[in-house]
Amino acid sequence: MICDNITVKDGVLYFAGQNTLELAKQYGTPLYLMDEDKVREKCRAYKKAFETHFGPGAQPLFASKANCFKRLYEIMTEEEMGIDVVSSGEIYVAKKAGFDLSHAYFHSNNKTDEDIAYAMDHGIGYFVADNVEEVKAVEAEAAKRGIKQKLLLRLTPGIDPHTYEAIATGKVDSKFGSAIETGQAEEIVVYTLAQPHVELMGYHCHVGSQVFGEDIFERAAVVMLEFLADMRDKHGFTAPVLDLGGGYGVRYTEDDPYLDIETKVSEVAKACKDACERLGLELPEIHMEPGRSIVADAGMTLYTVGTVKKIPGYKNYVSVDGSMADHIRFALYKSKYTCLLANKMDEACDFEASVVGRACESGDIIQEHVMLPSSVGRYDTLAVCTTGAYHYSMASNYNRLPKPPIVMLRGGENYVAVRRETFEDLCKNDV
Repeated sequence: MICDNITVKDGVLYFAGQNTLELAKQYGTPLYLMDEDKVREKCRAYKKAFETHFGPGAQPLFASKANCFKRLYEIMTEEEMGIDVVSSGEIYVAKKAGFDLSHAYFHSNNKTDEDIAYAMDHGIGYFVADNVEEVKAVEAEAAKRGIKQKLLLRLTPGIDPHTYEAIATGKVDSKFGSAIETGQAEEIVVYTLAQPHVELMGYHCHVGSQVFGEDIFERAAVVMLEFLADMRDKHGFTAPVLDLGGGYGVRYTEDDPYLDIETKVSEVAKACKDACERLGLELPEIHMEPGRSIVADAGMTLYTVGTVKKIPGYKNYVSVDGSMADHIRFALYKSKYTCLLANKMDEACDFEASVVGRACESGDIIQEHVMLPSSVGRYDTLAVCTTGAYHYSMASNYNRLPKPPIVMLRGGENYVAVRRETFEDLCKNDV
């Protein structure tokens, strides 16, 4: 199986040790499942690797955009993780969960004045400023409050991770950050250092998502540390913090490689230490922002099969009771997933079909070229693996479909973390 929390017993699919058919019967479908034990395992693996290879002070930050709901923030508190947030909404949810926002880093390329004020009013620890306009706005809001706000600058190191164009963010022409190559990064550093109510703590970069490349993060680290040394030499400022962002890939199909957290962190740490020795720098406090790699394989989505349409000589369609409203990534990125027929795991997969949703949209596709048992039919349970990242967080009410619930699986038990939306929820804001 693509992940060690997926097993089969008596022809039935189990996830996190629990019978998916029983879960589907108990909670209905579509249904998001989250393996809480797997989330905690990944958090602990990152924390241990950081402490071992980067030393005290180094910190993994959970990237909230991957998945955001109250229970997840409670887990991050319990696991002593920092977080990054990208909106006032994520800040609100974290606060409702009791997360200490002094350990939160506020990203995004276009924070409004209202966002900045809201974050400060609720004790945000750090802003990660994307541009000079934002630094000005943070300075203005901090001046009103008579405080000195901690801040990182997001820079673009000019690294191309050769991943999907839509999720590559480290290139010079990205919408994110100030480019080192063009001299804009140095300009924003000089400007920020002159602000009386902003404390520049360091630099941030992010090269992209779903990255498996052996040296992508190492290359980015070297570029950023060289810039850090250059700013020391030119302007007398040695940044104490370097955040290398997130983006490690996860295993969606059998063709995807395994990614060992301990090994990857050790490789980045070696590149950082070697560069620091060459540049005459002390190793700064290193942060990274895993999101997908913490929660993706902790997730699974269950659907009920409806119609099976066969077009002789052309193709076949298996329709499920979910849609692009709860599974948008194929429509956005043509992302590959593993689909399994949960109640017929002992049958040969000899029937090729496109698994599609119920939305009135030709692009509503869960996955193409899926091999399923030829007996697939109405009322079967279909599972899509590795859906813990960018599924619930990107879900919509397209076609006025209620969002599925999130059920947490923990030590053989299960409980609802996010309830299923009702029809009444769909019009609660209508007047």
